[in-house]
Amino acid sequence: MKHFSLLLPPILILSIINGAKSQNLINSSCKTFSNNDPNINYNFCTTSLQAAPASRCATLPGLGSISIRLTRYNITDTRCHIKQLMKNRKLDPYVRQCLGDCFELYSDAIVTVKQAMKYYDEKKFDDANIQLSSVMDAATTCEDGFKERKGVVSPLTKRNGDVFELSAVALSVMRLIQSGSSG
Repeated sequence: MKHFSLLLPPILILSIINGAKSQNLINSSCKTFSNNDPNINYNFCTTSLQAAPASRCATLPGLGSISIRLTRYNITDTRCHIKQLMKNRKLDPYVRQCLGDCFELYSDAIVTVKQAMKYYDEKKFDDANIQLSSVMDAATTCEDGFKERKGVVSPLTKRNGDVFELSAVALSVMRLIQSGSSG
């Protein structure tokens, strides 16, 4: 029994060290991303990546997969949220039309982000970049639709912003990988 208790601290220490390394990778990467891209907020980046269970032991390529996966989850959840909003029979017809447009944009974005992940996994970063840029365009187009009529407030502003920013994080990870840097 004593022998086991002597092994536990080194295992615990290794676990803490590995956790600290991944936290440092997330922090340093997000610092680089937020310094180089005005669309990325450091706190949003670190909070988003640290919330993913796999981030505790992730490498830089792992952070890329995580950020694309987070983007996909956000797209899927936003599409579901739009569907729920459209059930409201008292919606302004213009807002309903905008939500319908956003629903279509996000439906297409689900397919697009899945393709981005496939390209990312195949290390076809230029192709993944095109797909993720398309996702960013979808979020922007959705938001812009509400702005076309004065006085209309988008019920999707935060969600569109999150999808846009998560996509920007994924693009930044790919740029960092392609530059051969580690954060």
